[in-house]
Amino acid sequence: RSSWLLLAPLLTPPVPVVTAPPCSLCPEGAHRFQWIRNLVPEFGISSSRVKVLSSPAEFYELLKVQIKAARQRVVMASLYLGTGLLEQELVYCLEETLEKSLQAKGSPDLRVSILLDYTRGSRGRKNSRTMLIPLLQRFPEQVRVSLFHTPNLRGLLRLLIPERFNETIGLQHIKVYLFDDNVILSGANLSDLYFTNRQDRYVLLRDSPEIADFFTELVDAIGDVSLQLQQDDTVQMMEGMVHPYQGDKVAYCEIANRRVMEVINSARTRQELLHAKTFHSSQPGNSFLSQQGSQAAGGLKPEPDTWIYPLIQMKPFGIQIDEMVTETLLTEAERDARIYLTTGYFNLTQAYMDLILGTRAEYRILLASPEVNGFFGAKGVAGAIPAAYVYIEHQFYSEVCCLQQQERVQLQEYSRAGWTFHAKGLWLYLAGSDLPCLTLIGSPNFGYRSVHRDLEAQVAIVTENKALQQQLHQEQEQLYLCSGVVSTSTFEQPSRYVKLWVKLVTPLIKNFF
Repeated sequence: RSSWLLLAPLLTPPVPVVTAPPCSLCPEGAHRFQWIRNLVPEFGISSSRVKVLSSPAEFYELLKVQIKAARQRVVMASLYLGTGLLEQELVYCLEETLEKSLQAKGSPDLRVSILLDYTRGSRGRKNSRTMLIPLLQRFPEQVRVSLFHTPNLRGLLRLLIPERFNETIGLQHIKVYLFDDNVILSGANLSDLYFTNRQDRYVLLRDSPEIADFFTELVDAIGDVSLQLQQDDTVQMMEGMVHPYQGDKVAYCEIANRRVMEVINSARTRQELLHAKTFHSSQPGNSFLSQQGSQAAGGLKPEPDTWIYPLIQMKPFGIQIDEMVTETLLTEAERDARIYLTTGYFNLTQAYMDLILGTRAEYRILLASPEVNGFFGAKGVAGAIPAAYVYIEHQFYSEVCCLQQQERVQLQEYSRAGWTFHAKGLWLYLAGSDLPCLTLIGSPNFGYRSVHRDLEAQVAIVTENKALQQQLHQEQEQLYLCSGVVSTSTFEQPSRYVKLWVKLVTPLIKNFF
């Protein structure tokens, strides 16, 4: 029997109700995207603290350097931790840093918290869990490993769906790597491909304690409603917590919603108070007090010229902030604005497709050619997934042509010998500007899974600083340089042939990959 039949109970999900955007873009104030702070905390920082990375090797080396330098906390959220030599080296770095912390005078300060997905992290005999158990055994008081299990995989469905296929139901997909007050946001997982030849995006926010606190609290909140890995490779829930697949689903989701929204709302309140205090102290007549306060805090801080907004999407828990913000950005982008949107898996939701096709901005959409798709050459049914993406891409391109929008909406395919492509996010260029003022970077792929099934997080980075805008522009250019424009002839190539069975099955399964 085909493994796809096991997904039959979920092949016809209910039509989602999309919440209307909260408000339109407002040009007044420090920048035109301040409306986002009505939904999430706004973190104002200096652009000098933001560094855009460009390569997997740079990302990997930075992870090791940051782990070794950590003194208070290491917080890592990822889909999974791989089992190769490069991943083992990361574990050795953690072990070395924890050992130093133990040997320091007094009680060890360093705490390590790792959040992974249960199904992906449990795949195979050697897996993420077996990689991390030695740390739990050696440092039980300092290390926490949480494994998120989607509440939607339960009962008969959980018993019937085999390994790997069970990952289609829902995942912990957030990627945040945090060391003391330094935060790396990315779409990359902790696996050797992402350290060598799988292209992604990465941004480092240095010396940003408020942002680091927020993501620490977010990972803690998800960790609290996740299964806790034990030293003997068993898992158990925290005492008094509803079980994700054995307990009541509604009760579990309500608790999870409450925990995550507490983090978002408390951080938002803190930042509003901080903003009001800063605004008050900067008024005429308060300059002396302001200077005294700054000196007491250890010197003058530069005025923020960059704003960070964390965007969370956890539809299983009824949290749709990222979806609302993304839809508003697409809706309100003006004529002659340019949006560069990239995804490793081109499978946009109907709402996003409708907005792209029905609004005024110019779009340059970067996606993976079949050869750089992460599923290219996979065994079994998964090997047909690149062909399914080709079919989805062809359908969208045909719609663009039908509406005569080829000039305004352009598809480009990333192609690079020996590499795969996993970058996601967008860059927004206002009308008349050669540099982007906003980027989205993080884990979402703009597809059905990201919006409806998985736990996702990204940040909107808004900046007025030309040097940072130039960094973001160069990042975009570097990715798009490795691409070719899609045309009708693209789909006439022999490598783009899609078998009939793939065309028939794709509409049924497109919401699962």
